[in-house]
Amino acid sequence: MPEYPRQIHLGVFVLGTGNHIAGWRYPGAAQSFEDLSVVQEIARIAERGKFDLIFLGDNLASEPGMHPSFAARFEPLTMLAALAATTTHVGLGATASTTYAEPYNVARMFASLDHLSGGRAAWNAVTSSGGKAAENFGRIHPEHDARYEVAEEFVDVVRGLWDCWDDGAVVRNHATGQYIDPAKVRPLNHEGRFFKVKGPLPTSRTPQGQPIILQAGSSEPGLNLAARTADVVFAVVQDLEEAKQGYVALKSRMPRFGREPWEIAVLPGVMPVVGRTEAEARATLNTLQSFVNPANARAMLSSRMGMDVAGLPLDELVPKDFPLPDTSHGFAKAMLAKAWRERMTWRDMLNLAGAARGHWVICGTPVQIADTLQEWFEAHACDGFNILPPYFPGGFDDFVDLVVPILQERGLYRADYTGTTLREHLGLERPRSRLFHD
Repeated sequence: MPEYPRQIHLGVFVLGTGNHIAGWRYPGAAQSFEDLSVVQEIARIAERGKFDLIFLGDNLASEPGMHPSFAARFEPLTMLAALAATTTHVGLGATASTTYAEPYNVARMFASLDHLSGGRAAWNAVTSSGGKAAENFGRIHPEHDARYEVAEEFVDVVRGLWDCWDDGAVVRNHATGQYIDPAKVRPLNHEGRFFKVKGPLPTSRTPQGQPIILQAGSSEPGLNLAARTADVVFAVVQDLEEAKQGYVALKSRMPRFGREPWEIAVLPGVMPVVGRTEAEARATLNTLQSFVNPANARAMLSSRMGMDVAGLPLDELVPKDFPLPDTSHGFAKAMLAKAWRERMTWRDMLNLAGAARGHWVICGTPVQIADTLQEWFEAHACDGFNILPPYFPGGFDDFVDLVVPILQERGLYRADYTGTTLREHLGLERPRSRLFHD
């Protein structure tokens, strides 16, 4: 069980050119997501702010017309391996697709990262909503529910491979010459509908026992997968009451899988625009919005809505019968609900997509932003937040230096790390191998 009172968990979503679609154009902002020094500076800021983790998403098809960091970026596991050498506490999370990867390779890569980082690895198990990736793998992109059927088995295979080694398997007995106790290493011998994997990995049991599993699905299959397997869930939100309903919808499913609600941390994405005065914050957001390229905003909104929006009447209200796409249900549901609730036009939706790619935006003074985060946390709409700074490093500095101290003063957020692993930051127990102890 976690310690009480509850405390906020914080992650930071890293896009080197900023989470705002035009963040790189802000004065003093980082210009590239292919510059290791930029990401190293972000990681240093995160550790200064005592963040639980930094998170790198991924896309398997270059999309030059959407967001600069979607078009030009490093492979995330490679980048995190480099960060493992220059950080000491912050968790290191990255995406790997369950649709276009292999369970054996994913299990091995994240087990290696967990060893390299001393127990700070996290895998974001995604089904790859964008169909363009299929063309890079010679595949036909599966429909939504079919992707989740594969993901269910994929995650089980990865976790099974992590369990093929028991603790204490590496003995290094100089007297007998025995290096590994064979009784503590077993094959997985998985044969399922989609995968056949023997195992074990050539990688011993990791410092966390198993790396942390992150997920972001909000559809019915996505919620079930998260309730059964996830440790952290990233949520797309725009409204407090809807966030509370989503929080309950996920947590209430967990007992059917033999899990307790506290075993998952729900972290909605939020882009905070911080100013020392309300007018300063609004001016910053207005400046960022003035930099948005309309073509980029259309491409982003088209991706979120699962269709080309170029021909839509921009000054007409978003219709209430607009269908959910086969791509990302989470973004579409949150954005459409906001549009219907606030009587938004398609032009308003373009502005929303251009700001934070469909994520929640809050703009104000440090106290106002801290008040809002506290309200959501205490209302049990979330367990913390995935912070999406509009630009780096200044936009992240502002949150860490101005908002975090207020949360700490209120007793809502840690003053310092009390452990060294991501599992310890999240208040989760280190699991034993199910192959050996169930």
